[in-house]
Amino acid sequence: MNRLDGKVALVTGAGRGIGAASARRLAEAGATVLVSDLNETDARLVADSIARAGGNAIPLRLDVTSEVDWFAAVKQAEEMLGGLDVLVNNAGIAFAKSTEQTGLDEWRRITAVNVDGVFLGTRACATLLKQRAPRWPGGAAIVNISSIYGIVGTDVAAAYSMTKGAVRLFTKSNALEFARAGQNVRVNSIHPGYIETDMGQRAMATLVERGLAKDPDDARAVLARFHPLGRMGTPEDVAAAVNFLASDDAAFITGAELLVDGGYTAA
Repeated sequence: MNRLDGKVALVTGAGRGIGAASARRLAEAGATVLVSDLNETDARLVADSIARAGGNAIPLRLDVTSEVDWFAAVKQAEEMLGGLDVLVNNAGIAFAKSTEQTGLDEWRRITAVNVDGVFLGTRACATLLKQRAPRWPGGAAIVNISSIYGIVGTDVAAAYSMTKGAVRLFTKSNALEFARAGQNVRVNSIHPGYIETDMGQRAMATLVERGLAKDPDDARAVLARFHPLGRMGTPEDVAAAVNFLASDDAAFITGAELLVDGGYTAA
């Protein structure tokens, strides 16, 4: 189940957190993984850990806001690995500020990473994905990491929510583009709740700073209560969903939004 033997995957923001867990999970399932990150050292550490576990991975420095970097990544995938079957657009940033507090430079930066990065990655990798899609019953796959705040609003991070909502609808539109053109490239989005990552740690710190929690442990308990399942998620929870959507087991799923949120948006 959910095997990816013979497939090539590129994961952005794979130096830590959800990206790192996703790269490891895809490699465990049999894929050769391009572990890309703005921080090349982090990418190399994750790739090395995959190799030590018996998997295949290549580290790659990639600034998702750079067309030049994307062209280089695609060239490496084609020349070294013969193409690409799976793209995971995971790289993202966040900050908690009201609209009035948000500077134009901050707005443009979060849009560049969270929205432009997904657009540039999809556009750059489309040809390789279409070329190899006929090899697999489920075709090729793009998995975009959005957020619960691409589904519902938040009063503490409007700019972040805007970018994740954009990813959600860009996903659906691309799913229709590929499908109606007869190209078997499936495109789906994942919407995590609060996850035990660096970004999750920053959310805890924000609760403490705003007097909504006494300390980091209390903040973790507060965030856990947001989720009906009673805990924050782990990067591995999201990585399992990434692996499923990348696999042929999801062959009839495109344009979908998969909530990995412990019931957050059901409440």
